[in-house]
Amino acid sequence: MIVQRSAVRPACAVAACAALLFTVAGCSSGGDGPPSKDKTSAPSASDPGGSTTPKSGDVPPAKGSVTVVRTVSEGLRSPWGLAPLPEGDLLVSSRDEGTITRVDTKTGKKTELGAVPGVAPAGEGGLLGLALSPSYASDHMVYAYFTTESDNRIARMLYDEKKPAGEQLGAPDTVFKGIPKGTNHNGGRIAFGPDDLLYVGTGETYRTELAQDKKSTGGKVLRLTPDGAPAPGNPFADSPVYSYGHRNVQGLAWDEDKRLWASEFGQDTWDELNNIVAGDDYGWPDAEGESGKAGYHDPIAQWHTQDASPSGVAFAEGSIWMAGLRGERLWRVPLDGTKAAHDPQAFLKGKYGRLRTVVSAGGDKLWLVTSETDTRGTPGKGDDRILELKVS
Repeated sequence: MIVQRSAVRPACAVAACAALLFTVAGCSSGGDGPPSKDKTSAPSASDPGGSTTPKSGDVPPAKGSVTVVRTVSEGLRSPWGLAPLPEGDLLVSSRDEGTITRVDTKTGKKTELGAVPGVAPAGEGGLLGLALSPSYASDHMVYAYFTTESDNRIARMLYDEKKPAGEQLGAPDTVFKGIPKGTNHNGGRIAFGPDDLLYVGTGETYRTELAQDKKSTGGKVLRLTPDGAPAPGNPFADSPVYSYGHRNVQGLAWDEDKRLWASEFGQDTWDELNNIVAGDDYGWPDAEGESGKAGYHDPIAQWHTQDASPSGVAFAEGSIWMAGLRGERLWRVPLDGTKAAHDPQAFLKGKYGRLRTVVSAGGDKLWLVTSETDTRGTPGKGDDRILELKVS
């Protein structure tokens, strides 16, 4: 079952709007879950996640469409993070091999930049999210979130295209460390927001108490300067914490009005899509999915975990697009301000297996990364791959 809801304001016991329901299969599972069997207020620089009133006529239609334009590249191993380069090519991380590869989006050619030192892949940990510096044109810095023997951390590396393949990554400069690590629930998504600050999705590593502990960086959305310091204007003094009460955040994206959206793994019942607001509590472990409890920010949409187990999210054509791992499908959630305008709509169910990352390619185009070689999929010929989509 999928239930879409209006978000509850952060500290008020405002009842959610009436649910819009439609039925699909209903069981659940924690983490990424096993593969399914069928495989054929106006925002500002200090608060880019704030709410705003939708403009008249901006609400997308109830039904959209997805066209797979082409397969961009094949034969990727445990791909996770994806960062589009200004020239149009893509950087993709390999979770288990700890390498970053450049993909030519015209020919599909793959060129390995190099391996990231210190990556210790295990379970859901390894080399995860990628992001380009806001000043990439001048500094050529690539940021990476990865698991070490002791923690999860973020480092930046110089990308020097003039060096030989395999030797193009400079030494890592660690900008933030000490994020809790575990076999599962390592979070891992990083993205620079419209304010040029670094946002980080983390997990609670199965230590549920960390999500409500504002002194811990586990189970949070963090907001940092490019140098890794707590961002000015964060809701808690001298803290990198931007929002808390999360179980495992693996998707971050902004809409055209600079509102921040995040996907989150549930445990036994509900996966979530959340509108992230500075300082809000998203409920875990006291609430999973919509609770209606005072003080908790409810999701705008929720799914049973076998239908989603979400990772990456992107914004295009008035909707959030959410990649599903166990669900093996791409979800469209049309937006009306800070709520879902219509029922979520599923595409590509079972056609490409587990879907890990989705990134805007500009306009009505998306890049979509599959995840069949992550030890939980059933790899076939060509896996894993990057697809180019046209959406509406």
